[in-house]
Amino acid sequence: MFSFHMHKLIGILTGVALCAAACHSDTKPSGTTDTASTTKQVNVNVPVFNADSAYAYTDKQVSFGPRIPATPAQNTCAEWLIAQFKPLADTLYVQRTNVTVPGGKSVPCINVIASFNPDAAQRILLLTHWDTRPHADQDAFDKTKQFDGADDGASGVGVLLEVARQLHAQHPAAGIDILLEDVEDSGVSEDENSYCLGTQYWARNPHVKGYKANYGILLDMVGGRGSQFYMEAGSQQYAYGPMKMFWDVANRLGYSDYFRYENTGAAITDDHVYINTIAMIPTFDVIAMQPSGNFAPHWHTTNDNMQVIDKRTLQVVGQTLLEVIYKQPFEY
Repeated sequence: MFSFHMHKLIGILTGVALCAAACHSDTKPSGTTDTASTTKQVNVNVPVFNADSAYAYTDKQVSFGPRIPATPAQNTCAEWLIAQFKPLADTLYVQRTNVTVPGGKSVPCINVIASFNPDAAQRILLLTHWDTRPHADQDAFDKTKQFDGADDGASGVGVLLEVARQLHAQHPAAGIDILLEDVEDSGVSEDENSYCLGTQYWARNPHVKGYKANYGILLDMVGGRGSQFYMEAGSQQYAYGPMKMFWDVANRLGYSDYFRYENTGAAITDDHVYINTIAMIPTFDVIAMQPSGNFAPHWHTTNDNMQVIDKRTLQVVGQTLLEVIYKQPFEY
């Protein structure tokens, strides 16, 4: 049963919400068994992730103000994101549509997709949301206030912008698609499908008709000081093979304090759910949680600002991503 006291709704996996995943619970997604030999790059030099760069990208987004749909900050930040990715990507796609948020309001939705090695058959989808929740509904003092969304939104974009900079400088063998999705965080707990609207739109209308990737990696709240990342239950159900590979790489790199194997039992309704169930791409969620399964204390509060962002956390997530992409993208 899911508890509805949080967005990215947390609950104990019962099989009700994720029963459709049963046929995808193999350790290796169907159709990817023989990919390792075609893209293995054991001797490749893995770029060094620049945490200063990722931090600056995060800070720049926050400087625009809360990136709330239908506000000037949404447009300003979107244009900045497009300008950053355009010289880096082999192909850049921008999806502009309108989606309906709770209350019946139609708001603009801007998804930005940067593709690298577009002709490569074996692909990884990297995604994160870039919008900000309209109000700090978990704040102890004023739940109507707007907040910066430095960790919840901007940190994932900061990591992926720095990854894109490295992909441009040194192309990997694997194809990489970076999806920045909009209007993720405007939902209400009474309707879990009111979240992740940009992702739901993309999953039904991908940037390339018939788009497929071997698997996807979702980043959400990946910059907070002292973050820990546990294996979320739905991610294990749909994408256990690539998820365990990612955790193993992180631990091999010395990041065991961050990437934990303990099972919290938490299942989270986040963007990966719709990539798994609509786009049918096995996708796992890298999302900071406490051992209890709750989110960090700054989640959806006015404390989610640049003071909680830690370059070490950005470094750990970003370097693990680069290690997987360049050295063993499909060894799971």
